[in-house]
Amino acid sequence: MFVIKKGGNREQFDRNKLLNGITRACEKRPVSLEAIENMVSSVEADLRDYSDREVSSMVIGEMLMDRLRSLDEVAYVRFASVYRQFTDLNSFINTIDQLKNK
Repeated sequence: MFVIKKGGNREQFDRNKLLNGITRACEKRPVSLEAIENMVSSVEADLRDYSDREVSSMVIGEMLMDRLRSLDEVAYVRFASVYRQFTDLNSFINTIDQLKNK
């Protein structure tokens, strides 16, 4: 499967990139490596069911964020700050407000 990046280029899907990104977001949080691996495996399973051989990095990011939100809220905000590339404090506050309202 190929991932279509934000800039339009394509690259081979790499499970390790997902693991590394989630592991960084969960650093110093009470999230086990097993929980991280299970989350990545769950996303991989969903991607296998995806009808196209190409998937947007945005789709993968949203899948990860949905799972991370229920796993650890702090890790979710960390991941979101990198994934959504917060450009100002209001973007950060809006994400936290959305999290509080769910």
